Amino acid sequence: MISATDSNIEILKVVLGKTFRLYVQTHSYHWNVEGHQFFRLHKIFEEQYTNLWETLDELAERIRALGAFAPGSVADFMALAGGSEAASAQSADDMVNKLIDEHNELAEILRNAIQISENAEDDVSAGILTDRLTWHEKTIWMLKAGQS
Repeated sequence: MISATDSNIEILKVVLGKTFRLYVQTHSYHWNVEGHQFFRLHKIFEEQYTNLWETLDELAERIRALGAFAPGSVADFMALAGGSEAASAQSADDMVNKLIDEHNELAEILRNAIQISENAEDDVSAGILTDRLTWHEKTIWMLKAGQS
């Protein structure tokens, strides 16, 4: 039987993997966005991938603080992220829509992860995850607001 602590560590690894995939996807969109929205989205995507990159370190260090080893390869991250690789997109609108979908997916995982951390009585992880959920929900709102 898996302990609450082990479940907590495993969900933190999943969040790390999903965050890595979203980081790669967002960075790719930053490089490849074109059209009349280029300057606005190029800057927004950079802000987002920078935030995601910093989060990777925070999540990995939390996993280590709990006594486990953090995933250490792209293959590990992608296996944890599940599903397919980051979604490719050609148009700026498609990029924004795909990012909204990815942020929504990660937000749902974070809601579950917060509950798992709380069940493990790990207030620190629950706090980190709650902060991440807040950021993803704000990012979703901002991406949708820019579509008008």
